[in-house]
Amino acid sequence: MLDAKRLLDSLVQARMTDSAPQRIQHALGPQGLGEQGGGLLGQLAGMLGGQGQTGAGGGGLGAILGQVLGGLQQSAGRAGEGIKSNDPLTVGGLGAIAGALLGGRKGAVGGGALALLGSLALAALQASQQAQGQAQPSAAQPPTDQLASDDTALLLVRAMVAAAKADGQIDQQEIARITGKLEEIGADEESRRFVAEELRRPLDLEAIVQAVPSPEVAVEVYAASLLAIEVDTPAERAYLQTLAGRLNLPQAVVAQVHRAFGMV
Repeated sequence: MLDAKRLLDSLVQARMTDSAPQRIQHALGPQGLGEQGGGLLGQLAGMLGGQGQTGAGGGGLGAILGQVLGGLQQSAGRAGEGIKSNDPLTVGGLGAIAGALLGGRKGAVGGGALALLGSLALAALQASQQAQGQAQPSAAQPPTDQLASDDTALLLVRAMVAAAKADGQIDQQEIARITGKLEEIGADEESRRFVAEELRRPLDLEAIVQAVPSPEVAVEVYAASLLAIEVDTPAERAYLQTLAGRLNLPQAVVAQVHRAFGMV
């Protein structure tokens, strides 16, 4: 059975673009959330602290990140309790773990990329609201379970593959390059076959848009697509503009995602 969360991790680890690791590093750093400061690292640490529905006990993004950290705990040499108490040394260790996970750690626990993209989505929406002087309604609860679901992970995989096709038809050599990178980091045959088949399919942006269940997941889809391409051609820039429009993403939210990745 296809493990969508692990496959998403593998695609991010495979570095579909050379700049993807730098973008992730920027998002995790202190400037990653613009005016909010603290980066995604602080957001993720807060999740593990059990704050609201995003906490480790809520079954959402925090639970996934807790699973990731649990799976890497022995190699990291740090326990989760320090993160819950906001121990700066442990929070730094969290950054190292996330960097290893997204930088090509073979056999890593699935879910790290999904937790990062989900937290980025929530943070970008919140930062956009704050920049416009809008207070988030206290009754509104972000759908963290939805953000962290297997269906969402599979949608993000498809979004990344679709973005990679923005410049035109991908040839067999490019397919072999991407699947070869997946093999290098330990992706199984089923995952590699799935990606190869998706790469061969005609680009179907409408199918991706129709599968998005919420504004939060829409931001995840955009962020994942941004990680998959360099955005250095007119075709790629046009694709992102079209994607943002079809997802009904406000320009302020799009700008926050770009700012988080250091793409301003």
